[in-house]
Amino acid sequence: MALVRSGKKSLKRHLVHLFLLPAVVLYGVFQLYPLLSAVVNSFFSWKGFVRDSFVGLNNFITLMTKEPYTSTFMNAFKHNWVFFVVNFASELVPAFLLAIIVYSRIKGKEFFKTVFFVPKLLSVVIIGFLFSLILNPASGALNKLLKAIGLGFMAQPWLGDTDTALVSIILINSWAGLGFSMLIFLANLQSIDKEIFEAARIDGASGWKLVTKIYVPLSMNAFMIMTILTFIGSFETFDLIYAMQGSSGGPYYSTDVLGLYFYRLAFGSSDGSQAIGLGSALAVVLFLIIAAATAVLMFYFKRKDFER
Repeated sequence: MALVRSGKKSLKRHLVHLFLLPAVVLYGVFQLYPLLSAVVNSFFSWKGFVRDSFVGLNNFITLMTKEPYTSTFMNAFKHNWVFFVVNFASELVPAFLLAIIVYSRIKGKEFFKTVFFVPKLLSVVIIGFLFSLILNPASGALNKLLKAIGLGFMAQPWLGDTDTALVSIILINSWAGLGFSMLIFLANLQSIDKEIFEAARIDGASGWKLVTKIYVPLSMNAFMIMTILTFIGSFETFDLIYAMQGSSGGPYYSTDVLGLYFYRLAFGSSDGSQAIGLGSALAVVLFLIIAAATAVLMFYFKRKDFER
């Protein structure tokens, strides 16, 4: 009887793993297989969409050393970094401060949480279309508002100027993700024992000192998660820029990023002899950049946590 019971428990334990099978299959089909395909494809030359001969690392060498590929890659790579830095400052910092405000017992905080999160529910295409109308230089609401309040000298073609186009799109992206980031920080604050905050206030901590000495150190895990997600999102960004500026990242490639460059290499080049191979090489490089940076960020935050 003991053997039978043991056998049934063992069977149940193995049956539980079957529930993971759908997730494993989906991950394999939509994540692992495309990644492995990109790695394999990057070592071949292509005739259109037909794989040709094995070229080893030639696609990577071409991407990194030959013009115009190198300059285009570096330009897009720089814009991805700008996207991350500005997005961090314009989304995570305000989201953290808003989380603190909502966490303090203000009236209608459930309403504010809902309002801030609503943009996250909108389609990227809808967001891009709406802000394209708002930022229209001739009939856009923003320029009209600036002129109405006596700041007409600030009105300009926000998406048509190489100096403002990328920053404008990053701020739009930050607006769309602000609510999600705020909820992550808020959930972290709500998981902390309230007696810690009360003790800090009794000891005289208040205002900015309370934020920097208590709230920030106790929110490092949330900052780690959101910094990593922001970095990954910044280097994977494609859809919002594509919806607002097209595949070339206009004007004059001032909003070009690695995602758009990959799209043009793999699917938009007029000369398709090596397009798929170069695009796959770029995809592999992009994956390595994201993986390496994520590892460094995790190590940094874990070290900070250990020091505390």
